[in-house]
Amino acid sequence: MSERTGGCMCGAVRFTASDVPDEYGACHCEMCRRWAGSAFLGITVPGKGIVWTGEAQIKTLQSSDWAERAWCGRCGTGLYYHVTADGPMSDNYELPIGIFDDASGLTMRREIFIDQKPDSFAYAGEHQLLTRAEVLAKYGVTPEGGL
Repeated sequence: MSERTGGCMCGAVRFTASDVPDEYGACHCEMCRRWAGSAFLGITVPGKGIVWTGEAQIKTLQSSDWAERAWCGRCGTGLYYHVTADGPMSDNYELPIGIFDDASGLTMRREIFIDQKPDSFAYAGEHQLLTRAEVLAKYGVTPEGGL
């Protein structure tokens, strides 16, 4: 784990994150694909270890019954996915790897919602693959609750 910095495209929002792991995952759910324009590639970071600057520019949307997504209100850069409901993920933020100043040294460890991945692309290497049903069961989410 290390400290990493990053920010949005226009520089209005910046962050320093501590305890950043060297691994990331890909989510292929429909909502993440629409938000990211492809699979969402994100690193799970403890929320208590993120210090934001330019917070007045951070806009959020409660995108499901249990999570929100945030972006820079000035340039539109996606900033994070955060579970707002109580549970095992509520203290963490999923930060897109593309907003880190230096995303080198990272390894893909998992793909989730693999059964919703378009067949037009694939990621190389060995890593964990979880279906929609496996993800919902792992986090105790009902299908009606959305992701």
